[in-house]
Amino acid sequence: MSNITQVINTDKNLKTLKKGVHASNMDQLLSSSGPFTFFAPTDLAFDKLEKGFMENLLGKENRAKLEDFIQSHVVNGQISYKELNDGDKLTTLNNKELLIHVKNGVASIGDAILQSREAKITNGVIHISDTVLKN
Repeated sequence: MSNITQVINTDKNLKTLKKGVHASNMDQLLSSSGPFTFFAPTDLAFDKLEKGFMENLLGKENRAKLEDFIQSHVVNGQISYKELNDGDKLTTLNNKELLIHVKNGVASIGDAILQSREAKITNGVIHISDTVLKN
């Protein structure tokens, strides 16, 4: 079984996220025992951002901003897709609040629609997001 970092490393749709996780050194934390819930934006989600957003964050001078950005997509604890309820408020690793919406069985955070990735992950769960969470 893989941990969160290993899943991100091997998923062909999470290449941009992989760069950010490694450049921010969050790969170490996301390889630890956790558990964590990661709302993982796909490459298509990053493509929706203004041009240069991620390239700017990946610069060495922006390491702290990049870490904060990645942390805003991670929550302590393992929360399965079925456990996400409308109106839930989750606190990210950097103390930002995520408000969960569930309508017709589809979970979202703001404009980001979540897909469950129920793969067996040793240190948590990943929910794929079609939009980058910005708060």
